[in-house]
Amino acid sequence: MMGSRDPDKISGKLVCVIDDDSWVRGAISAILAAGGFAVIEASDGAEGIEAVVARAPSLVITDIVMPNREGIGVIREIKQRFPKLPILAISASGLSGRLNYLDHARKLGADGCLEKPFTPEELLRQVCSLMEGSSILEHASAQDA
Repeated sequence: MMGSRDPDKISGKLVCVIDDDSWVRGAISAILAAGGFAVIEASDGAEGIEAVVARAPSLVITDIVMPNREGIGVIREIKQRFPKLPILAISASGLSGRLNYLDHARKLGADGCLEKPFTPEELLRQVCSLMEGSSILEHASAQDA
């Protein structure tokens, strides 16, 4: 599924999945676990920020529309605190009036975007691509600072 990507570079890497829908969160976590990733889950943005600070994941996947700290705020705070940490924004609510949530997320620092529904292959392709383009050591150094 991961094509020419080196599985040794991503195997066991920690991904934080933030989504208020437990079914979606569980499905994403199962796909990632089957792809060789370790996963931590958060049910809202506030819990997600706490998990990122406590566990220093290699990547964050966040929904946009959530209670208790929506995804745009999560992206903004993570990018302020950990600028090198890659973020994948996901949303079923691509459009709300004139506001395209995923375009807005990208402008605020999301490194990738996926509109729900997406396939397991699309998710893993995005995750692997974002991880290969980031420096996990830079994130760890930023957290220690």
